[in-house]
Amino acid sequence: MIEVKGLHKSFNDIPILKGVSATFEKGETNMIIGTSGSGKTVFLKCLLGLHMPEEGTISFDGRIHSNLNIKEHRQLRREIGMVFQGGALYDSLTVEENVMFPLKMFTNDTFDEMLKRVNFVLHRVNLYDSNKKYPAQLSGGMQKRVAIARAIVMNPKYLFCDEPNSGLDPVTATVIDNLIQEITTEYQITTVINSHDMNSVMEIGKKIIFLKNGIKAWEGSNIEMFKTENEVIVDFVYSSNLFKKVREAYLNETNF
Repeated sequence: MIEVKGLHKSFNDIPILKGVSATFEKGETNMIIGTSGSGKTVFLKCLLGLHMPEEGTISFDGRIHSNLNIKEHRQLRREIGMVFQGGALYDSLTVEENVMFPLKMFTNDTFDEMLKRVNFVLHRVNLYDSNKKYPAQLSGGMQKRVAIARAIVMNPKYLFCDEPNSGLDPVTATVIDNLIQEITTEYQITTVINSHDMNSVMEIGKKIIFLKNGIKAWEGSNIEMFKTENEVIVDFVYSSNLFKKVREAYLNETNF
């Protein structure tokens, strides 16, 4: 579980986050949504420790991030997996080498032990016979699956995803959504996803935090999002005619 209390972050005296608090439970897909400039990327980077907030605390299962010493920071880093927006795979490394990279950095495992773990996670994300291929030889969806495999190869307690469906077609995006949800539930990971993809939010948003101008403007589940009368969230999520019709159909059906 990750607990965030009263987070404030500014750049050049311009406030970006203004007292954001949230709790993210393990085994759930937690979504962070908001318009450009809402603070969601800064919020995610604060959780990752890439930005240090001026006020507030972030705790990982009771461990307050700002209170950790170097050894404790290193241990926490071993427990975190990250799926970057563009995949961030090394073009010059094979799939096997990309996935093995965190193991080489943070463990003293033998090559055979690392290879066994790499093969396990590659099979888990349905990538077979791809060990020796390079990222350029893979489709966009396959590259994202490699990125997910690398993120979970250390068996993390916490998984962060920054726009994991960026650049993918709707069918492939759904496959990635389902994979992230399955892994989160199967391994009881605390997963936090930064997304602007409303299909993903509606599909796997067990818990959703909506940021607006650096403030938490709404919090709830994907089911509650259908029912909410909060004008701020309705205007954001149901800005398209298609989503308005979906919401109306859902509300009409549940009224019977």
